[in-house]
Amino acid sequence: MSTPRIPPGETPPAEGSISSAHPERGDGGVWEHPGVFLALIVIGASLVAAFFVARIAGW
Repeated sequence: MSTPRIPPGETPPAEGSISSAHPERGDGGVWEHPGVFLALIVIGASLVAAFFVARIAGW
């Protein structure tokens, strides 16, 4: 007797499987490290402000 065929896309049940016990956290994408983007914005704004301060000071 041959083994029963499993339809494609389905995983056979495994004894002692813990795959559903630890759900994976969703990917945060761009918002995973918001501090990095905040730092880039602050640095960019500081450079623009420094440019205008230097222009006003006559440098």
